[in-house]
Amino acid sequence: MNADDLARADATAIATAVRTGATTAVAVTEAALARIVQRNPSLNCFTAITAERALATARSVDTRRAAGAEQGPLAGVPFAVKNLFDLQGVVTIAGSRIDAERPPAIADATIVARLVAAGAVPVGALNMDEYAYGFTTENSHYGPVHNPHDLSRVAGGSSGGSAAAVAAGLVPLSLGSDTNGSIRVPASLCGIFGLKPTYGRLSRAGARLFATSLDHVGPFARTVADLAAAYDTMQGPDPRDPVCAERPVEPAAGELRLGASGLRIAVLDGHFAGTGPAAAAVANVANVAKALGASRRVEIPEAARARAAAFVITAAEGGNLHLADLKTRAADFDPMTRDRFLAGALVPAAWVIEAQRFRSWYREQVLALFRDHDILLASATPCPAPLIGQEMIEIDGAMVPARPYLGVYTQPLSFVGLPIVTVPLRDPGPMPIGVQIIAAPWREADALRVAWALERDDVTTAMTIDC
Repeated sequence: MNADDLARADATAIATAVRTGATTAVAVTEAALARIVQRNPSLNCFTAITAERALATARSVDTRRAAGAEQGPLAGVPFAVKNLFDLQGVVTIAGSRIDAERPPAIADATIVARLVAAGAVPVGALNMDEYAYGFTTENSHYGPVHNPHDLSRVAGGSSGGSAAAVAAGLVPLSLGSDTNGSIRVPASLCGIFGLKPTYGRLSRAGARLFATSLDHVGPFARTVADLAAAYDTMQGPDPRDPVCAERPVEPAAGELRLGASGLRIAVLDGHFAGTGPAAAAVANVANVAKALGASRRVEIPEAARARAAAFVITAAEGGNLHLADLKTRAADFDPMTRDRFLAGALVPAAWVIEAQRFRSWYREQVLALFRDHDILLASATPCPAPLIGQEMIEIDGAMVPARPYLGVYTQPLSFVGLPIVTVPLRDPGPMPIGVQIIAAPWREADALRVAWALERDDVTTAMTIDC
């Protein structure tokens, strides 16, 4: 492999090459850092590049191999993290001006540490919407992230830097967070794979939270095998995060080759069946369903109301989390984030209580569908990536605000914490768009199996974009 091939290779290929001595972790890391320096100025993915630590980590991997020590499953694989995850020695800015004044992190976030323990090499922190509140990563402090497929368009959010860095081949793996769609929306708009695990599956310790009862963390990758490998590495209970479930590690990578065999699959109808420009996104779901032999359609009752309730809970939790700074430093927030947080802080408690009551009822309706189905399919976004600065998009015959409506198909599913893999379609048009593979709670392996089958059959694929 030459330097550019090393930088663009998939994680599993890199780890194999490092373990077998076909290359070194240092060579891979140097190639990745060179590509980041070359490509990042046009993309604006990175807010910090940890070159010194990356090279030191890579040298450690090579030293262990030379000594005959066992190599981790991600030996020598470069990765980067949304800048709300703690990276030792780096200030965790969470896309904000206010948090940029905090001291550097003294330790890695739990899932970052687990990736490093598996041999992966951290190369930096990635741009995002301020405090993860947004769907486009048009950050007023650090600038917008540009979509690698078309630099005039958004990358999605709030994990836009994480998705764009993987799509552009800067790193094979990255970490993001998902509250209402912040992994799935950018994965869809950038044309890569993203995994939002079950709520509580992966530790959030060392991550700057947004809405505690909705926040998930998970990986991005260009292949399903890489996605599963990263997910397996990060699993496990963590006493530092009280939400993290006391469940044993349940590896998914070994189950991928089972494919979709034996799984009962249906397409979500109702709220998820768009018209106008959104109809094209829904047609892509039909193509995926056809490839999987799935003809049944089902509907989640009150999905639109679930989206509304998710807005209430998200705004209230986020607004109250940042209330002290809103009172004393309102001018230091991104204006759009500030206004949403202020509105959330003023939401009446009765509204929040009613939204939570509805949430409990809605969860039961959703779980009932999994008595007869293992997998549900839905579009990830109603349209491909809008232009940077675009205020309105057309959805179902109406002009609606672009930023909130990018999550129209993700929010009703985040609301109840389901595991979901977003897969990129092979030929959706000039810009990519993704489909959500939705599984029952704790059945990430089922969603990953279906994603792998679609990748195997060339229905869906991620491509590294030169930009």
